[in-house]
Amino acid sequence: MSKLYFTHGTMGAQKTTQLLAAAHNFEEHGGSVLITKPAVDTKGDRHLVSRIGLRREVDFLTTPEMDIQAEVLRRREERGRISALLVDEAQFLQPAQVDQLLALAVIHAIPVMAWGLRTDFRTRSFPGSLRLLETAHELRESIAMCGHGGGCEHRAHFNARMVNGRFVAEGDQVVIDGEAAVTYTALCARHYLEDVGPIGADNGERLRIERA
Repeated sequence: MSKLYFTHGTMGAQKTTQLLAAAHNFEEHGGSVLITKPAVDTKGDRHLVSRIGLRREVDFLTTPEMDIQAEVLRRREERGRISALLVDEAQFLQPAQVDQLLALAVIHAIPVMAWGLRTDFRTRSFPGSLRLLETAHELRESIAMCGHGGGCEHRAHFNARMVNGRFVAEGDQVVIDGEAAVTYTALCARHYLEDVGPIGADNGERLRIERA
């Protein structure tokens, strides 16, 4: 049975690079892949752009109302064979679209490999990534190191948003890197709490740490 795979990681964990490498590996051995990303990810327009400079145009952009299952099956009928569907920035998918990815793998025997963030800059799950964590056959983590500097050697755990160079803890869940003076950095848990501030669960409880 084909599977749905979800590789999650913070900003800078080379998720897009891994996707492009997977596409190359399939095609090098005669496979045919479909690549998509959510249309809300306007960085690169119709292209995937990795942090090491690799680029590739997607086969289609996924809009919030799109039936991904129907779109992939239509394209398979045109091509004759699809070795895998590769999805970048999967955190931006609708939960129902994640269910469609699962159906493609289980019912239609098309392996689906998705890459994305686990949580947003407030440490909350994106709807798409939460559904992937609930339904994927296999979960994988792509690791990045803390971007705090100063010799920190811990792996990054959270994504932190900066506006005009200052950390922020409030705002819209989706703001693309580079828009409205927004940038992101990945931090270990300790440096997130120190640099950004306390995190809050849905019930309003706050977690703080005592500074040494």
